[in-house]
Amino acid sequence: MQTDWIIINEYCEKCHIDPSFIIMLEEGGLLDVQDVEGERYFPASQLRDLEQYTRMYYDLSINMEGIDAIHHLLGRIEEMQEEIRHLRSRLRIYEK
Repeated sequence: MQTDWIIINEYCEKCHIDPSFIIMLEEGGLLDVQDVEGERYFPASQLRDLEQYTRMYYDLSINMEGIDAIHHLLGRIEEMQEEIRHLRSRLRIYEK
């Protein structure tokens, strides 16, 4: 499977964000960053998450700890929604 990568410096320049923000996300374990020949990249599959973190940080003034907590809670919500879907499908068997 091929992964598309986005150059961090170019992304930051186009979106007017500080590259140190990306580094903070990487250090917090919220973003995967790769170094290739002196250039830093992140996977395109994480672009949606990065845009969400950027809005939280710059538009809502949420600090990194808050972003990490929100990320964790959103993950838990997704897990719980999946569990509810699974339980509903099991319940349908007994409703017939």
